[in-house]
Amino acid sequence: MSDTQLKDTAVTTQHAGCDDKTQRMLQQIKKVTVIGAGTMGNGIVHVFAQSGFDVRMMDISQPSLDKALATIGKNMDRQVAKAQLTEEQKQKALNHIQAFTTMEEALKDADLVIEAATENIDLKIKIFKELDKLTSENCILATNTSSISITRIGSHTSRPGKVIGMHFFNPVPVMKLVEIINGYATEKEVTEVITELAAYLGKVPANVNDYPGFISNRILMPMINEAITALQEGVAGVEDIDTVMKLGMAHPMGPLQLADFIGLDTCYNIMNVLHMGFGHPKYAPATLLANMVQAGFLGAKSGEGFYKYTPGSKELKVSERFKNARF
Repeated sequence: MSDTQLKDTAVTTQHAGCDDKTQRMLQQIKKVTVIGAGTMGNGIVHVFAQSGFDVRMMDISQPSLDKALATIGKNMDRQVAKAQLTEEQKQKALNHIQAFTTMEEALKDADLVIEAATENIDLKIKIFKELDKLTSENCILATNTSSISITRIGSHTSRPGKVIGMHFFNPVPVMKLVEIINGYATEKEVTEVITELAAYLGKVPANVNDYPGFISNRILMPMINEAITALQEGVAGVEDIDTVMKLGMAHPMGPLQLADFIGLDTCYNIMNVLHMGFGHPKYAPATLLANMVQAGFLGAKSGEGFYKYTPGSKELKVSERFKNARF
């Protein structure tokens, strides 16, 4: 069975390198709650359900939950078509998923909670305060944040030692990496449990410490921001910038196309986190990026960013705004 196929049970195998306490904690993780039914949330639910966990997906919007369940089903259908899952395994995985619109129901008896809400510090703090009140003291509280301080989030709970970052990458069922971020107070056993758990899911965990942007976005986002600045200054056009990085640096996707895929609002928010965290002007978001976000040009999800996106079409077309444009 490949590592993308359904496992029959939750974590019951022995894990080399784990001490007894870590092993016990790992085997106690049976029920997982994911907060947020967006792109990242439904992807995380998909991976856990496919690995045999009972998963509760929580979102305040029932339409968002319905859309997420449909997305998970379609993505699993693709896996069936590629012989990565059988139809029986798909149905078994889907049967592991429940959807809720209230925290109280979704968090009942949860062993692990993964928050995958919007990348907004005030919202995350509000959610973690509620998680802290509604879960048992042994429940591990993880966040899928891509840049916000784990230490800061944990400080708003009564259990900072059990708060950790578990940063998945989009699309979650496909991307192997999980960035495991230790807050200043995160317990060693919690880090070991989440690291082992990520490996059990078929992912490759990378452990990092809690500094702005961690590793992935501390390196990636300034590169994207610099590409936007180069476009803003008229150094080169959209296609030329992306072509240089794809063909010259062997990147599978150019930085401007990648920014559209991530979401320009997300890029803007992460750059602000870096700017605030390091206090250095090199992390200030490009003016063009700020203007595009303010105007609602957010990339693929809004239909237009540096490129124009047409539903049902895979053709990559530069936005008319950037054809022969200088800023």
